[in-house]
Parts: sequence; structure tokens; C-alpha cells
Amino acid sequence: MTTLPELSAADLAALLSSRLCHDIISPVFGIQSGLELLDDMPNDPESMDLVRKSLKAAVAKLQFARIAFGAAGSQTATIDLNEAKTVATGYMDHEKASLVWVGEPGYVGKNFVKIILNLVVLASSSISRGGEVRVEIESLEPPRATVRASGDRVRMQPRLIALLDGQAAADTMDAQAIQPYYTLFLARESGLGVSHELSEGTVVFRVA
Repeated sequence: MTTLPELSAADLAALLSSRLCHDIISPVFGIQSGLELLDDMPNDPESMDLVRKSLKAAVAKLQFARIAFGAAGSQTATIDLNEAKTVATGYMDHEKASLVWVGEPGYVGKNFVKIILNLVVLASSSISRGGEVRVEIESLEPPRATVRASGDRVRMQPRLIALLDGQAAADTMDAQAIQPYYTLFLARESGLGVSHELSEGTVVFRVA
């Protein structure tokens, strides 16, 4: 398993909170801007459209975060993969890449689901434009999955590579680096490993 820099529980919670606020603030500002425009131009179609789209994005991101980052039941809780697919689809509807999710349905440990959803975020962020994120649930017991990003421009951030290779330092952790850190932290807590393979136009994350 990947060696991770040690963070205190307080630092982990604070950085995750910052990351979540960063993800949600953009659609919330969109709602605010649309409402301000409607104050000046009541019933303006473009302003109403901005509010609707921003609200849908905010709801989708919050529903996604509830499972990807939230408690989602007890420590031993299981999550329906169909629910995970639904929130991942809603999240990706507001990202550049499209989502394909295939594999056996069923209930699995919540941390396995969290890892997959967080890898969807990492895969999506590695695509500069267009492209596809493909989730393949290969096995429920033992849990195995692949998350693949493909497109014209696929690039992994150096800090993500350093984390995956076990070479990151604690002082490099910030609100942007904490999400991949959390993904690997969940894997470590679950006795799972996350590996990656980067090639021209493709990056593949494997969980097993």
C-alpha cells in the first residue's frame, strides 16, 4: 500500500472542508449572480436559466459529496452501487468529460464506494477537455474496480503522482492535494491498494 504523509485529524478535517467549500462555491455564486440579475430584470430568461443550471450543479455536487466524503451510515455500513452510479452521473453532468459506469450491481462497503467516487473526481480532473471517465466494477468480493480517464489531453498533476508513489511530504498538503490524499487514506484504512498507469491519452486507476 502507498505510504502517506501523516496528517492530524484536525488538519485532515480542515483541508477536506476547504476542498468541499471550493467545489460548492462556484454554483452557489452562480445562483447569487442570477438572482441579482433578476432583481434588475425580473423574468429575464437568461438569468432564470443561470439560476436553474447553477442550482442543479450545486445539488449534484452536494449529493455526490454526501457519499464521497460524508459518513453515509455506520462504520460498517454498505452502499448500493446503483446509488453511487446515480450521484456520480449527476456530478459528471457538470464536468467536461462524460461518464460510463459498467459492472455488477450490489451493496459493498462504504469505503470502497468512496474510493471509486473520489477516483472519478481524479480521473475527471486529469482530462483537459472532453473525453470519457469509465468506471468498471470488476468484483464485489473481493472488491476490485478500475477507473479510466481517456481523452485528447490527459495529464496527472505532479503532486498526485508523488502521492501515489509514496513520495509526498506533509507540508505539501493543501486544499487541492487533500482529495487524492483522502482517496489513498481510505484505501489504506480498508486494506486496499490504489495503483495507476499513465499512457498517451489515458490514465487508469485500479483498486484492489
